[in-house]
Amino acid sequence: MLAMLLMVWTSSVFNFWAGEQRVAVKYKSLVLVTLLVSFAKPIVGVLLVVHAQDKVTARFVGLALVELLGYSGLFLIQMARGKRFYSKRFWRHALLFNLPLVPHYLSQIVLSSADRIMIANMVDSKSAGIYSLAYSISQIMILFNVALSQTLSPWIYQKIKDKRIEEIAGVAYGALILIATVNICLIAFAPEVVAIFAPSTYYSATWIIPPVAMSVFFIFAFDVFAKFEFYYERTTLIMVASIFGAVLNLVLNWLLIPLFGFYAAGYTTLACYMLYAVFHYIFMNRICRKEIGSVPYSAKLLLLITVIFLTLGFILLSAYWNFWLRYFMILIIFLGVFFKRDYLWAFIERMIRMRS
Repeated sequence: MLAMLLMVWTSSVFNFWAGEQRVAVKYKSLVLVTLLVSFAKPIVGVLLVVHAQDKVTARFVGLALVELLGYSGLFLIQMARGKRFYSKRFWRHALLFNLPLVPHYLSQIVLSSADRIMIANMVDSKSAGIYSLAYSISQIMILFNVALSQTLSPWIYQKIKDKRIEEIAGVAYGALILIATVNICLIAFAPEVVAIFAPSTYYSATWIIPPVAMSVFFIFAFDVFAKFEFYYERTTLIMVASIFGAVLNLVLNWLLIPLFGFYAAGYTTLACYMLYAVFHYIFMNRICRKEIGSVPYSAKLLLLITVIFLTLGFILLSAYWNFWLRYFMILIIFLGVFFKRDYLWAFIERMIRMRS
C-alpha cells in the first residue's frame, strides 16, 4: 500500500511533466523517458522478485523504485522553474476545476469494474473470469484511444482557443473512423484472439468482446466531445453524465444479469457508454452555442459513422457461428478499407505531422 501510494505521487509528477511536453510538442524527451522507465520496470522487477522471499511486495517495491528514480528529477525541475510552492489563485482554480471530477473518475471505475464484481456475486467466479478475459482483451484497444487523444488534445484546445472549431471536425471524424476500424478488426478476429490468450474452456468470452469493443469507440467519442467541457471548465456537467452512466450500469446489471446471464453485462456496458457519449454531445453543443455561437460536429455524420460501425460489429458477431461466412465478411470489409486507403493514410500522416 505504501509503495502504491508513492506511485500515485510519481505518476502525477510524470503526468504534469508529460502534459507540458505534449503541449510544447516535445515528444522526443517524452518518448525517451517513457521508454527508459518502461524497460527498467520489468528488469528491476524480475531482479527483486527472484532474490526476495516476499515476492509480491518485491514486485510493487520494484515498480515504485523505478518510478521514484525516473520521475523525481522531473518534480525537482518543475519546482525549481516554478519558484513558488503556493499560489492562492492557482490552488483555488485547481480545486474548483477538479473536485467535480472526483465523482467522475470514481464513476469511471464503477463502469469498468462493477460488471465483474456483480457477475462474481450474482452468477459465479468462473463466469466472472470469462468476462474479465473478454473485457481485458477489448480494453487493449484503449491504447489507440489514449495515443490519438494525447496527440489531438493540444491541437484541439488551440483551435478552441482561436475560435476555429470548424477545423476540428474533419480530424475528429477521421479519428473516429480509425478507432472504429481497429475495433472492427478486433471483433472480426475475436475467436482467434481468445484462442491465443486462453484455453478452449474460455471460448464463450468471444461473445462478450464485440459489445465491449464497441464501447471503446464510444469512450473515444466521449473524449472528443468532453474536450469542450474541459476547456470551458464545465466539469460539473462531466460529473453529472458520469454518475448517471455509473448508476445506470449498476441498475441494468442488477436487472439483466439474472435474466440473461453474464453475457448481459457486455451489452449493459455498451448501452451505458452510448448514453454517456450522447449526454456529452448534448452538453458540448450547449456550451459551444453559448461560448462560440456554433457547434463543431454534424450530428448526421456522427450518426452515420456510428451506425455503420455498429452494423458491421453486429454482422460479424452474428457470423461467429460460421467460419467461412465470417471470413467472407472480413474480405468484404478489407476491400472497403483498401479502396478507402488514401483517406486513411492521409489522416495517419496528418497525425504524424501533429507529433513532429
